Amino acid sequence: MISDETAALTEQFLVPNYGRFPIAFTHGKGSRIWDESGREYLDFGMGIAVCSIGHAHPKMQRVISDQAGKLVHCSNLYHIRQQAELARFISETVVRLTGKSFFCNSGAEANDSLIKLARKFGHDAETGRFEVVTCSNSFHGRTLGGIAATGQEKVKTGFAPLLEGFHHTPLNDCDALREVVGPKTAAILFEALQGEGGINPATPEFFQTAMDLREEHGLLVMLDEVQCGFGRTGDWNGYETALRGADLDFQPDAISWAKGIAGGFPMGAIWVGERCADTLGPGSHGSTFGGTPLGSAVALAVLETIEEENLAENCGRQNGRIRKAVGNWNTPFVSDLRGLGLMLGFVLDENAVGKTSAFEESDRESASLFLVDQLTDAGLLTVPAGTDVVRWLPAMNVTDAEVDEALKIFETVLKDLK
Repeated sequence: MISDETAALTEQFLVPNYGRFPIAFTHGKGSRIWDESGREYLDFGMGIAVCSIGHAHPKMQRVISDQAGKLVHCSNLYHIRQQAELARFISETVVRLTGKSFFCNSGAEANDSLIKLARKFGHDAETGRFEVVTCSNSFHGRTLGGIAATGQEKVKTGFAPLLEGFHHTPLNDCDALREVVGPKTAAILFEALQGEGGINPATPEFFQTAMDLREEHGLLVMLDEVQCGFGRTGDWNGYETALRGADLDFQPDAISWAKGIAGGFPMGAIWVGERCADTLGPGSHGSTFGGTPLGSAVALAVLETIEEENLAENCGRQNGRIRKAVGNWNTPFVSDLRGLGLMLGFVLDENAVGKTSAFEESDRESASLFLVDQLTDAGLLTVPAGTDVVRWLPAMNVTDAEVDEALKIFETVLKDLK
Protein backbone atom coordinates (compact mmCIF):
# COMPACT_ATOMS: atom_id res chain seq x y z
CA MET A 1 0.00 0.00 0.00
CA ILE A 2 2.92 2.30 0.75
CA SER A 3 6.61 1.51 0.37
CA ASP A 4 9.01 1.88 3.27
CA GLU A 5 10.95 4.43 1.22
CA THR A 6 7.91 6.64 0.61
CA ALA A 7 6.93 6.46 4.27
CA ALA A 8 10.46 7.37 5.36
CA LEU A 9 10.68 10.29 2.92
CA THR A 10 7.34 11.62 4.12
CA GLU A 11 8.32 11.42 7.78
CA GLN A 12 11.73 13.02 7.26
CA PHE A 13 10.96 15.84 4.86
CA LEU A 14 7.27 16.79 5.06
CA VAL A 15 5.59 18.93 7.70
CA PRO A 16 3.26 16.57 9.64
CA ASN A 17 0.12 18.67 9.18
CA TYR A 18 -1.89 15.92 7.46
CA GLY A 19 -3.29 12.80 9.07
CA ARG A 20 -2.54 10.46 6.18
CA PHE A 21 -3.86 7.00 5.41
CA PRO A 22 -0.98 4.51 4.83
CA ILE A 23 -1.34 4.46 1.05
CA ALA A 24 0.65 6.05 -1.79
CA PHE A 25 -0.83 6.08 -5.29
CA THR A 26 1.04 5.83 -8.57
CA HIS A 27 -1.58 6.26 -11.28
CA GLY A 28 -5.28 6.33 -12.05
CA LYS A 29 -7.70 5.94 -14.93
CA GLY A 30 -11.33 6.98 -14.81
CA SER A 31 -12.75 5.86 -11.47
CA ARG A 32 -9.83 3.51 -10.76
CA ILE A 33 -6.60 4.23 -8.93
CA TRP A 34 -3.57 2.06 -8.09
CA ASP A 35 -1.19 2.14 -5.13
CA GLU A 36 2.55 1.43 -4.94
CA SER A 37 1.95 -2.28 -4.43
CA GLY A 38 -0.16 -2.43 -7.58
CA ARG A 39 -3.47 -2.81 -5.76
CA GLU A 40 -6.49 -1.36 -7.55
CA TYR A 41 -9.18 0.70 -5.81
CA LEU A 42 -12.53 2.13 -6.85
CA ASP A 43 -12.14 5.83 -6.07
CA PHE A 44 -15.28 7.40 -4.61
CA GLY A 45 -13.36 10.24 -2.97
CA MET A 46 -11.65 11.72 -6.03
CA GLY A 47 -9.27 13.87 -4.01
CA ILE A 48 -12.30 15.15 -2.04
CA ALA A 49 -14.47 16.12 -5.04
CA VAL A 50 -11.51 17.39 -7.07
CA CYS A 51 -11.10 14.98 -10.00
CA SER A 52 -14.55 15.80 -11.33
CA ILE A 53 -14.21 13.94 -14.64
CA GLY A 54 -12.07 11.12 -13.27
CA HIS A 55 -8.38 10.32 -13.41
CA ALA A 56 -6.35 10.86 -16.60
CA HIS A 57 -9.26 12.04 -18.74
CA PRO A 58 -8.14 12.10 -22.41
CA LYS A 59 -9.34 15.67 -23.02
CA MET A 60 -7.48 16.95 -19.96
CA GLN A 61 -4.31 15.19 -21.08
CA ARG A 62 -4.58 16.67 -24.56
CA VAL A 63 -5.29 20.23 -23.41
CA ILE A 64 -2.51 20.18 -20.80
CA SER A 65 0.00 18.96 -23.38
CA ASP A 66 -1.09 21.37 -26.11
CA GLN A 67 -1.21 24.47 -23.90
CA ALA A 68 2.04 23.62 -22.07
CA GLY A 69 3.71 23.53 -25.47
CA LYS A 70 2.56 27.09 -26.14
CA LEU A 71 2.43 29.16 -22.95
CA VAL A 72 2.20 27.96 -19.35
CA HIS A 73 2.28 31.25 -17.49
CA CYS A 74 2.30 34.97 -17.98
CA SER A 75 1.64 37.78 -15.54
CA ASN A 76 -1.79 39.29 -14.98
CA LEU A 77 -0.12 42.55 -15.95
CA TYR A 78 -1.16 41.40 -19.42
CA HIS A 79 -4.39 40.19 -21.00
CA ILE A 80 -4.89 36.40 -20.99
CA ARG A 81 -7.36 35.20 -23.62
CA GLN A 82 -7.88 31.77 -22.04
CA GLN A 83 -8.79 33.42 -18.73
CA ALA A 84 -11.37 35.66 -20.36
CA GLU A 85 -12.94 32.75 -22.24
CA LEU A 86 -13.23 30.77 -19.01
CA ALA A 87 -14.86 33.74 -17.29
CA ARG A 88 -17.33 34.07 -20.16
CA PHE A 89 -18.31 30.40 -19.83
CA ILE A 90 -18.88 30.83 -16.09
CA SER A 91 -21.11 33.88 -16.50
CA GLU A 92 -23.03 32.70 -19.57
CA THR A 93 -23.33 28.95 -18.94
CA VAL A 94 -22.80 28.25 -15.24
CA VAL A 95 -24.32 31.20 -13.35
CA ARG A 96 -26.32 32.59 -16.27
CA LEU A 97 -26.22 36.08 -14.79
CA THR A 98 -24.27 39.23 -15.59
CA GLY A 99 -21.05 39.30 -13.60
CA LYS A 100 -17.27 38.99 -13.61
CA SER A 101 -14.73 36.42 -12.40
CA PHE A 102 -11.40 36.42 -10.57
CA PHE A 103 -9.11 33.38 -10.60
CA CYS A 104 -6.75 32.07 -7.95
CA ASN A 105 -5.30 28.74 -6.80
CA SER A 106 -7.56 27.12 -4.19
CA GLY A 107 -10.82 27.21 -2.29
CA ALA A 108 -9.18 28.90 0.68
CA GLU A 109 -7.86 31.65 -1.57
CA ALA A 110 -11.23 31.98 -3.27
CA ASN A 111 -12.97 32.44 0.08
CA ASP A 112 -10.33 34.93 1.20
CA SER A 113 -11.23 36.81 -1.97
CA LEU A 114 -14.89 36.84 -0.95
CA ILE A 115 -13.93 38.12 2.50
CA LYS A 116 -11.91 40.92 0.93
CA LEU A 117 -14.79 41.68 -1.42
CA ALA A 118 -17.16 41.96 1.55
CA ARG A 119 -14.73 44.17 3.47
CA LYS A 120 -14.16 46.47 0.50
CA PHE A 121 -17.89 46.63 -0.22
CA GLY A 122 -18.59 47.46 3.42
CA HIS A 123 -15.84 50.05 3.78
CA ASP A 124 -17.07 51.82 0.67
CA ALA A 125 -20.52 52.15 2.27
CA GLU A 126 -21.39 55.09 4.49
CA THR A 127 -21.62 52.88 7.58
CA GLY A 128 -18.17 51.33 7.14
CA ARG A 129 -19.45 47.78 7.55
CA PHE A 130 -16.94 44.93 7.88
CA GLU A 131 -18.59 41.96 9.60
CA VAL A 132 -19.36 38.67 7.85
CA VAL A 133 -21.93 36.16 9.09
CA THR A 134 -21.21 32.47 8.43
CA CYS A 135 -22.70 29.21 9.72
CA SER A 136 -21.90 26.68 12.41
CA ASN A 137 -20.18 23.55 11.04
CA SER A 138 -19.15 25.45 7.93
CA PHE A 139 -15.71 25.14 6.37
CA HIS A 140 -14.15 27.97 4.37
CA GLY A 141 -10.46 27.08 4.21
CA ARG A 142 -7.33 27.08 6.36
CA THR A 143 -5.90 30.55 5.86
CA LEU A 144 -6.28 32.92 8.81
CA GLY A 145 -9.29 34.45 7.07
CA GLY A 146 -10.68 31.02 6.26
CA ILE A 147 -10.47 29.65 9.80
CA ALA A 148 -12.01 32.83 11.21
CA ALA A 149 -14.93 32.35 8.82
CA THR A 150 -15.20 28.61 9.50
CA GLY A 151 -17.78 27.55 12.07
CA GLN A 152 -15.71 24.72 13.58
CA GLU A 153 -13.54 25.32 16.63
CA LYS A 154 -11.13 22.48 15.82
CA VAL A 155 -9.54 24.41 12.94
CA LYS A 156 -8.93 27.50 15.09
CA THR A 157 -7.02 25.92 17.99
CA GLY A 158 -3.58 27.45 18.46
CA PHE A 159 -4.01 30.30 15.98
CA ALA A 160 -5.41 33.10 18.15
CA PRO A 161 -5.90 35.98 17.89
CA LEU A 162 -8.20 35.35 14.97
CA LEU A 163 -9.27 37.86 12.34
CA GLU A 164 -12.12 39.82 13.89
CA GLY A 165 -15.52 40.55 12.44
CA PHE A 166 -17.03 37.08 12.03
CA HIS A 167 -20.25 35.78 13.57
CA HIS A 168 -21.56 32.22 13.30
CA THR A 169 -25.15 31.09 13.30
CA PRO A 170 -26.69 27.61 12.94
CA LEU A 171 -27.42 26.65 9.34
CA ASN A 172 -31.16 26.85 8.60
CA ASP A 173 -31.98 28.72 11.83
CA CYS A 174 -33.69 31.72 10.27
CA ASP A 175 -34.43 33.44 13.58
CA ALA A 176 -30.79 33.15 14.66
CA LEU A 177 -29.65 34.59 11.34
CA ARG A 178 -31.93 37.58 11.75
CA GLU A 179 -30.68 38.06 15.30
CA VAL A 180 -26.98 38.16 14.40
CA VAL A 181 -27.22 40.52 11.40
CA GLY A 182 -26.71 44.14 12.36
CA PRO A 183 -25.61 47.56 11.10
CA LYS A 184 -21.98 46.39 10.80
CA THR A 185 -22.82 43.32 8.69
CA ALA A 186 -21.31 43.52 5.21
CA ALA A 187 -22.16 40.01 4.02
CA ILE A 188 -23.69 36.62 4.73
CA LEU A 189 -21.55 33.70 3.52
CA PHE A 190 -22.77 30.10 3.55
CA GLU A 191 -22.57 26.79 1.71
CA ALA A 192 -25.60 25.62 -0.25
CA LEU A 193 -24.56 22.13 0.86
CA GLN A 194 -22.08 21.87 3.72
CA GLY A 195 -19.33 19.38 2.91
CA GLU A 196 -16.82 19.12 5.73
CA GLY A 197 -19.63 19.80 8.19
CA GLY A 198 -21.36 16.52 7.32
CA ILE A 199 -23.34 17.01 4.07
CA ASN A 200 -26.02 19.39 5.32
CA PRO A 201 -28.14 21.26 2.73
CA ALA A 202 -29.40 24.79 3.28
CA THR A 203 -33.19 25.07 3.19
CA PRO A 204 -35.20 27.35 0.89
CA GLU A 205 -36.36 29.21 4.01
CA PHE A 206 -32.76 30.00 4.92
CA PHE A 207 -32.08 31.32 1.41
CA GLN A 208 -35.24 33.43 1.62
CA THR A 209 -34.20 34.88 4.97
CA ALA A 210 -30.78 35.78 3.59
CA MET A 211 -32.46 37.50 0.64
CA ASP A 212 -34.81 39.39 2.95
CA LEU A 213 -31.88 40.59 5.06
CA ARG A 214 -30.07 41.70 1.92
CA GLU A 215 -33.07 43.80 1.00
CA GLU A 216 -33.41 45.22 4.52
CA HIS A 217 -29.74 45.95 5.21
CA GLY A 218 -28.16 46.32 1.78
CA LEU A 219 -25.63 43.57 2.50
CA LEU A 220 -24.13 40.91 0.21
CA VAL A 221 -25.26 37.29 0.05
CA MET A 222 -22.28 35.13 -0.92
CA LEU A 223 -22.10 31.37 -1.50
CA ASP A 224 -19.21 28.99 -0.93
CA GLU A 225 -19.63 26.37 -3.68
CA VAL A 226 -16.06 25.08 -3.46
CA GLN A 227 -17.20 21.49 -2.96
CA CYS A 228 -20.78 21.48 -4.25
CA GLY A 229 -20.41 23.58 -7.40
CA PHE A 230 -20.05 22.87 -11.13
CA GLY A 231 -22.63 20.14 -11.53
CA ARG A 232 -21.87 17.80 -8.64
CA THR A 233 -25.30 18.24 -7.03
CA GLY A 234 -27.22 17.66 -10.26
CA ASP A 235 -27.27 21.27 -11.47
CA TRP A 236 -24.49 23.66 -12.41
CA ASN A 237 -24.84 25.30 -9.00
CA GLY A 238 -25.47 23.68 -5.64
CA TYR A 239 -27.98 26.37 -4.76
CA GLU A 240 -30.08 25.46 -7.79
CA THR A 241 -30.46 21.89 -6.56
CA ALA A 242 -31.07 22.99 -2.98
CA LEU A 243 -33.85 25.27 -4.21
CA ARG A 244 -35.37 22.88 -6.76
CA GLY A 245 -39.14 22.95 -6.41
CA ALA A 246 -39.10 26.13 -4.33
CA ASP A 247 -40.75 29.25 -5.72
CA LEU A 248 -37.69 31.41 -5.14
CA ASP A 249 -35.74 33.53 -7.62
CA PHE A 250 -32.42 33.47 -5.80
CA GLN A 251 -29.51 35.42 -7.28
CA PRO A 252 -26.22 35.43 -5.34
CA ASP A 253 -23.99 38.49 -5.13
CA ALA A 254 -20.83 36.37 -5.24
CA ILE A 255 -19.75 32.71 -5.41
CA SER A 256 -16.49 30.92 -4.61
CA TRP A 257 -15.29 27.72 -6.31
CA ALA A 258 -12.29 25.41 -6.47
CA LYS A 259 -11.90 21.61 -6.21
CA GLY A 260 -13.59 20.22 -9.35
CA ILE A 261 -13.31 23.36 -11.49
CA ALA A 262 -10.22 22.09 -13.30
CA GLY A 263 -10.45 18.36 -12.67
CA GLY A 264 -7.41 18.19 -10.41
CA PHE A 265 -5.32 21.03 -11.84
CA PRO A 266 -4.86 23.72 -9.13
CA MET A 267 -7.51 26.40 -9.63
CA GLY A 268 -9.84 28.54 -7.56
CA ALA A 269 -12.29 31.21 -8.66
CA ILE A 270 -14.91 33.68 -7.59
CA TRP A 271 -17.77 35.14 -9.57
CA VAL A 272 -19.09 38.55 -8.60
CA GLY A 273 -22.52 39.79 -9.66
CA GLU A 274 -23.24 43.05 -11.40
CA ARG A 275 -23.96 44.85 -8.14
CA CYS A 276 -20.32 44.75 -7.00
CA ALA A 277 -18.47 43.40 -10.04
CA ASP A 278 -16.08 46.36 -10.05
CA THR A 279 -15.58 46.69 -6.28
CA LEU A 280 -12.13 45.09 -6.41
CA GLY A 281 -10.35 47.60 -8.61
CA PRO A 282 -6.70 47.70 -9.78
CA GLY A 283 -4.29 47.06 -6.93
CA SER A 284 -6.95 45.86 -4.48
CA HIS A 285 -6.39 42.14 -5.02
CA GLY A 286 -4.36 39.70 -7.08
CA SER A 287 -2.84 36.24 -7.47
CA THR A 288 0.44 35.45 -9.23
CA PHE A 289 -0.69 32.06 -10.46
CA GLY A 290 -4.38 32.92 -10.76
CA GLY A 291 -5.86 32.22 -14.17
CA THR A 292 -2.70 31.25 -16.02
CA PRO A 293 -3.04 30.30 -19.69
CA LEU A 294 -2.53 26.64 -18.76
CA GLY A 295 -4.84 26.60 -15.75
CA SER A 296 -7.57 28.48 -17.58
CA ALA A 297 -7.38 26.21 -20.62
CA VAL A 298 -7.67 23.10 -18.45
CA ALA A 299 -10.58 24.49 -16.43
CA LEU A 300 -12.49 25.44 -19.58
CA ALA A 301 -11.90 21.97 -21.02
CA VAL A 302 -13.25 20.35 -17.84
CA LEU A 303 -16.34 22.57 -17.72
CA GLU A 304 -17.00 21.97 -21.42
CA THR A 305 -16.76 18.22 -20.77
CA ILE A 306 -19.28 18.50 -17.93
CA GLU A 307 -21.64 20.31 -20.32
CA GLU A 308 -21.08 18.13 -23.40
CA GLU A 309 -21.38 14.83 -21.54
CA ASN A 310 -24.39 15.93 -19.42
CA LEU A 311 -22.52 15.06 -16.24
CA ALA A 312 -24.72 17.13 -13.93
CA GLU A 313 -27.66 15.07 -15.16
CA ASN A 314 -25.69 11.89 -14.45
CA CYS A 315 -25.05 13.09 -10.89
CA GLY A 316 -28.76 13.53 -10.31
CA ARG A 317 -29.63 10.19 -11.90
CA GLN A 318 -27.03 8.29 -9.88
CA ASN A 319 -28.34 9.91 -6.70
CA GLY A 320 -31.71 8.32 -7.35
CA ARG A 321 -30.17 4.92 -8.04
CA ILE A 322 -28.05 5.07 -4.87
CA ARG A 323 -30.96 6.12 -2.67
CA LYS A 324 -33.13 3.32 -4.01
CA ALA A 325 -30.43 0.74 -3.32
CA VAL A 326 -29.56 2.03 0.16
CA GLY A 327 -33.25 2.09 1.04
CA ASN A 328 -33.22 -1.70 0.71
CA TRP A 329 -30.26 -2.20 3.05
CA ASN A 330 -31.01 -3.91 6.32
CA THR A 331 -28.29 -2.55 8.58
CA PRO A 332 -28.15 -0.96 12.03
CA PHE A 333 -25.01 0.97 11.14
CA VAL A 334 -26.37 3.56 8.66
CA SER A 335 -29.11 5.79 10.02
CA ASP A 336 -29.52 8.26 7.15
CA LEU A 337 -28.31 9.23 3.69
CA ARG A 338 -27.92 12.97 3.16
CA GLY A 339 -26.87 15.03 0.19
CA LEU A 340 -27.59 16.08 -3.36
CA GLY A 341 -26.41 14.55 -6.62
CA LEU A 342 -23.04 12.87 -6.14
CA MET A 343 -22.21 14.72 -2.95
CA LEU A 344 -23.50 12.18 -0.46
CA GLY A 345 -23.11 11.54 3.25
CA PHE A 346 -23.86 8.18 4.84
CA VAL A 347 -24.76 9.03 8.44
CA LEU A 348 -23.54 6.35 10.82
CA ASP A 349 -25.11 5.18 14.06
CA GLU A 350 -22.04 5.78 16.23
CA ASN A 351 -23.43 3.71 19.08
CA ALA A 352 -24.03 0.68 16.87
CA VAL A 353 -20.63 0.93 15.18
CA GLY A 354 -18.92 1.49 18.52
CA LYS A 355 -20.28 -1.76 19.94
CA THR A 356 -18.69 -3.94 17.25
CA SER A 357 -15.62 -5.92 18.21
CA ALA A 358 -13.90 -4.72 15.04
CA PHE A 359 -14.22 -1.11 16.19
CA GLU A 360 -13.09 -1.94 19.71
CA GLU A 361 -10.01 -3.69 18.33
CA SER A 362 -9.13 -0.81 15.99
CA ASP A 363 -7.11 2.27 16.89
CA ARG A 364 -9.75 4.65 15.53
CA GLU A 365 -11.70 6.95 17.84
CA SER A 366 -14.49 7.85 15.39
CA ALA A 367 -17.00 5.70 13.56
CA SER A 368 -16.38 7.57 10.30
CA LEU A 369 -12.63 6.95 10.20
CA PHE A 370 -13.12 3.35 11.25
CA LEU A 371 -15.60 2.65 8.46
CA VAL A 372 -13.47 4.49 5.88
CA ASP A 373 -10.64 2.11 6.88
CA GLN A 374 -12.92 -0.90 6.44
CA LEU A 375 -14.07 0.28 3.02
CA THR A 376 -10.51 1.03 1.93
CA ASP A 377 -9.43 -2.48 2.92
CA ALA A 378 -12.29 -3.73 0.73
CA GLY A 379 -11.09 -1.66 -2.23
CA LEU A 380 -13.40 1.37 -2.03
CA LEU A 381 -12.00 4.84 -1.29
CA THR A 382 -14.33 7.18 0.61
CA VAL A 383 -13.94 10.33 2.72
CA PRO A 384 -14.86 10.96 6.38
CA ALA A 385 -16.73 14.05 7.56
CA GLY A 386 -16.80 14.63 11.29
CA THR A 387 -17.16 11.58 13.51
CA ASP A 388 -20.27 10.03 12.01
CA VAL A 389 -20.42 10.62 8.25
CA VAL A 390 -18.82 8.77 5.34
CA ARG A 391 -18.84 10.78 2.13
CA TRP A 392 -19.17 9.62 -1.44
CA LEU A 393 -17.71 12.10 -3.93
CA PRO A 394 -17.08 10.01 -7.06
CA ALA A 395 -16.25 11.26 -10.52
CA MET A 396 -19.23 12.94 -12.12
CA ASN A 397 -18.95 10.55 -15.09
CA VAL A 398 -19.09 7.46 -12.88
CA THR A 399 -20.94 4.61 -14.57
CA ASP A 400 -23.90 2.54 -13.43
CA ALA A 401 -21.63 -0.49 -13.11
CA GLU A 402 -19.15 1.40 -10.92
CA VAL A 403 -21.91 2.71 -8.67
CA ASP A 404 -23.34 -0.80 -8.35
CA GLU A 405 -19.89 -2.14 -7.48
CA ALA A 406 -19.42 0.52 -4.79
CA LEU A 407 -22.85 -0.22 -3.33
CA LYS A 408 -22.05 -3.93 -3.19
CA ILE A 409 -18.72 -3.30 -1.42
CA PHE A 410 -20.33 -0.96 1.11
CA GLU A 411 -23.22 -3.32 1.85
CA THR A 412 -20.87 -6.28 2.22
CA VAL A 413 -18.61 -4.38 4.64
CA LEU A 414 -21.64 -3.47 6.76
CA LYS A 415 -22.92 -7.06 6.76
CA ASP A 416 -19.52 -8.36 7.84
CA LEU A 417 -19.20 -5.97 10.79
CA LYS A 418 -19.20 -7.94 14.01
